[in-house]
Formats: sequence, C-alpha cells, structure tokens
Amino acid sequence: MPETQAREWKRSWRDEHLKWICGFANARGGVLEIGKDDGGEIVGVENPLRLLEEIPNKALALLGVVVDVSLRSQEGGEYLEVAVDPYPNPISYKGRYHYRTGSTKQVLRGAALNRFLLRKHGRNWDDAPVPGVGLKDLDRRALDAFRRRGVAKDRLPAEALKESDGGLVESLRLREGEHLRRAAVLLFHPAPMRFFAGAFVKIGYFRTDTDLAYQDVVEGDLLSQVDRAVDLLCTKYSKAVVSYEGIYRRETPLVPGEALREAVLNAVVHRDYSHSAPIQIRVYDDRVSLWNPGELPVGWTEADLLGEHASVPHNPLIANAFLRAGMVEAWGRGIANILEACRASGRAEPHWRPQPGGLRLDFVSTKTTGQERAGLEQPESESEAKPQPESQPESQPESRPKSLEARVLRQLANGPLSKTELSRKLGQKSVSGRLNQVVRALVSDGRIAFTIPDKPRSRLQKYRLTNEGRSAPDATATGRAEP
Repeated sequence: MPETQAREWKRSWRDEHLKWICGFANARGGVLEIGKDDGGEIVGVENPLRLLEEIPNKALALLGVVVDVSLRSQEGGEYLEVAVDPYPNPISYKGRYHYRTGSTKQVLRGAALNRFLLRKHGRNWDDAPVPGVGLKDLDRRALDAFRRRGVAKDRLPAEALKESDGGLVESLRLREGEHLRRAAVLLFHPAPMRFFAGAFVKIGYFRTDTDLAYQDVVEGDLLSQVDRAVDLLCTKYSKAVVSYEGIYRRETPLVPGEALREAVLNAVVHRDYSHSAPIQIRVYDDRVSLWNPGELPVGWTEADLLGEHASVPHNPLIANAFLRAGMVEAWGRGIANILEACRASGRAEPHWRPQPGGLRLDFVSTKTTGQERAGLEQPESESEAKPQPESQPESQPESRPKSLEARVLRQLANGPLSKTELSRKLGQKSVSGRLNQVVRALVSDGRIAFTIPDKPRSRLQKYRLTNEGRSAPDATATGRAEP
C-alpha cells in the first residue's frame, strides 16, 4: 500500500513529526506509521514501549489532539501506528497550520489559510461582511436586471419585480446586520474591483504563447461580466474551423457556444475572489484556454470533477444568486453540460488541469484519427506544398505544425524524453515556442502523456507515447536525430 492522503511512513520518531499529525487532523484524518522506510518496508522501531506513552502525551500537550497509538507486528519487524481523526476546529503546531493533501504536507499561508480558517468555523469567503458599503452603493440597474432574469426563468416570483432592493438583498442572504456581505458587492456593485483586486475577466488573442495580438478587460458586476465575456468570445474572438462538403464551405466554431458560456459561468461563480489574479482567457487559432484562480474541493481529484458529483460551490451565496437568476443549475451539472455540448457538435472533449493557484480548462480543435492526421501533414518546404481540403483553422493554418508533430512522435517512439532532450534530438539549440506549442497540442490530443502526471511542472518531467500515439502513422521510430 503506497503513501496516500491518509497514510505517511517514517523510519523513526522525531518530535517534528507532530507536523504530520497536525496535517492529518486539519484534513481528513490519517495514519502515521513509525518504523517504515519510504518504500513501506518495515525497518523496526526503537523503544516502542516508551513511544507508546510519549507520542499521545505530546500530541495532546502541543496540539490538543487525541491520537490512538498501537504497536503492530508483521513478518520483518515491529512498527507503530499513530491513528489521527479529523478535527472540526483548526489545529496548529508552533503557530503554523499544516494540512495533508495527496501524499504531501503543506503549510497553509495567505489566502489558503484564510479559506481554511473560515471553513473550519463554518463560514465561507463570500459571506464575510464588508464595512462601509450600503444599499445605496449598489447598482440599481444590476438589481433590476437580476429580477427580470429570475422572473423570466421562473426562479423568482413575479412579485420580485416590485420588491424593494433591501427586501431582495435580504431574501438572497446578502446582509449581515448593518453590513452587506462580500457576495452582495461582487454581484451588484458597479465596481467590485475597488474592493477585490482580481474581480474581473481578461481576454486575449495570442498568435503564440508570447505574441499577444489584442486583449480586452471585462469589469463590472458578476452577472454582467459573464454576458460581456461570452459576447466578446463569440464575436470579436470567434475562431472557426473551415471544411468543405463538395464545393460548399462550412465553418464550425472552435468551441460550441453552450460549452463556452458554461465554462465562463463556472469560472466566475466558483473562482477564489481572495486571489488578486483575474480570470484569464487565452484564444489561439486552434484552442481556447481558461484559467481561474481557485482549487478543487478538498480531497477531490480530476476524476471526481469529471464524474457524477454533487454541487459543492466555493462561493455558496454567489452560486445561489446565479441559480435564482436562472443562469446555473444546483446539481453539479456544469462539467457534464460542457462535455455534452462538445460531443453533440463533434468537437474534442476539453481537458481540465489543476495548476498551482488555479484550474485550467483547454478547448482544442476537433480530434482526428491517426490516418486523418497523416493526411493533414504539412509539407517540409513550399515546393512540396499541395492544396489541403481537410479541416484547417480559419487563420494561421501552420500555427500547429504537423511536420514537427511527426518528428516529435518519432523521437518519443524510442523512449520518454524531456523537452530539452527533444529539442537536442531535433537539432534545436534550445526549446522553441513552436516545440512548446506542439508538445502541448499532443498532450491535449492524448497522443503523448506526462511521465509524472501529478506534477506537470516538475523539473524531472518527461513525455511518453500513449497507446493512441503509438498507433498513429507518425510514430515510426527512426532512431536518429531529425535535422
């Protein structure tokens, strides 16, 4: 059994291991096993009878935590098992709050610590009061627009159209005593950025990862942000894949409108507004990438996100307001709706990737078979160029160079390689932006994969062919460096 969210191994006991007990208590509980090496093999434990008394005493005295310590015997020796229950109140060790996540322990700081403490005290970030803001500071047009949406969607009674602003705010639980809550400011204040620096959406069109052509900043109340951001994406930033049926030209949006709107809604509703970075939407010729500050619910994985799950909003009051406005559902269907919209339109399924400080969603161009990709191979030189009737992005058709894809796949057929190793085998002095783009596209298509999937940014990261990548005609190993 490997180390997991609920299990940690230590060769011997040291008082600093109280940090791991603290981390388990702050998370979902777990077991600390003393007398095992990093591979889980028993190495034995010294003075077990003394530790049976010492460890629970120190945990209680220094952490206020009651632990159950047991001496276990297996073939190979003895070890101690320290069982820790999850605690409803926050636990600190020498003034620091430790938290167990995955198979690691983190020290909570800044925004993460604030979220943790609020959660432990039964509060959410968006229900904290904001002194100095009153009903008169809210945008009446935003409040009226919210009423009309809710009534039109049968989420609010018709009487809500005549309800006072104070009554509406009270019904949405957006006031605490004399103060409005943070959710009220984000939902209905004309300039929430005055209070929360990252409360806006930034959209940019990129020719490459480093070449920004133009951009827009979307500000205002959250409901208006969603409408304006989606409108810009579907008009000014719209990219289409062009195909032909006989002599007839057909344009297919890179991202279905329903999926795009759902993705923007999810980002706005569920992001972490204590973070100073905005929601960032990058538009390329062959993909759209959304990044929003935030994290998955505690204990969730990507599989939990993509599977059937209950709605666990990071901002319950904001989510409730969007629900009452008829813009979202309450059953955790947002991800499923995005996937269904992409499948129905024949587009590739998007990819979600938890990243440090946020969650990234990538929509990519239509997924093709290996045979179709071979037919789309771009020639190495202009003299070899031939007309290509197959689907191409509307602009900059070589933004995803197929010839370089084939060369990367052939090199990886000989075994996993890092980007630096790939660039050397391809005859490049350093990792180019073009190579970065191709590697990212191949990962999105599922033809190559990380060798360390849990740590995408690891300095030891390499890339390997997947089964789909091996079956592609491009993946014929040559065993030599490509010029």
